[in-house]
Amino acid sequence: MSEKRQIIRAETAGFCMGVDLALRKLDRLVSEGGQPVFTLGPIIHNPQVMSGYARQGVSVSDDIRQIPNQARVVIRAHGIPVDLEDSLLARGVKLVDATCPRVKRAQRLIQKHTAAGEHLLLLGEPDHPEVRGLLSYADQKAHVFEGLSDLRGLDLDTRNSYFLAAQTTQDRGEFNKIMEYLQGYLQTSLPVLDTICDATRQRQQEALAIAHQVELMVVVGGYNSGNTRRLAQVVDGVGVESIHIEQPGELPLEKLRSAGKIGLTAGASTPRSLIDVVYCKLLEIEGT
Repeated sequence: MSEKRQIIRAETAGFCMGVDLALRKLDRLVSEGGQPVFTLGPIIHNPQVMSGYARQGVSVSDDIRQIPNQARVVIRAHGIPVDLEDSLLARGVKLVDATCPRVKRAQRLIQKHTAAGEHLLLLGEPDHPEVRGLLSYADQKAHVFEGLSDLRGLDLDTRNSYFLAAQTTQDRGEFNKIMEYLQGYLQTSLPVLDTICDATRQRQQEALAIAHQVELMVVVGGYNSGNTRRLAQVVDGVGVESIHIEQPGELPLEKLRSAGKIGLTAGASTPRSLIDVVYCKLLEIEGT
């Protein structure tokens, strides 16, 4: 078995466009020097990247009251709620908006449909920072749900007008099932916003394609990264075991030694350098 072992690495693994853009803006701000630099929450969900920025003097705060007036604050790729942005601007804080363009587009679409008197139905994680930001562009009658079973438990008033959207990193397959269910349940025209990021779709599709060729799939990324967790869920959903790790030292070597074919993918906030190290570790497994 050892002579035939293969490591299949996803071509889409690594930073997405939104993360890369946010980090470039933060790097530029750090290089300028001057007033303290803050991010409202971690700029991306990757502990290794965040540790690197901490060494450069970048502070992370989840509470705007802890951010000094006149500080420089980078709005992370997930975006922030409207009220927080307004509060920071009112205090003279210099904001650098690094919201992912696809998240920004979702915010504007939600704002437009809400202004037309429609109520948001959002597939997403209620406590995720992106979702909190998206909800700030909707009205008080918006609903957030994490899947079809969760949606079925909502008491929707069919007299209301609704529209459907999703957190940008959600599973498109689940989103399509929800769309079909709502169209039947509401018995009316349902505007559907295409807010799932193409990069997310491509990663999930490639993860599925690889999963059909391997016995195990290693998924690299922060444990608090929603898109990384969903990659693992997509793989598990087709009956292939996923192994979600943050660092190379977490690889279960004994389990991996018994596999003839191993897949490797990573979330959108995982540095390519970290993926390279994991790939090398997999190649170093005895008999590879």
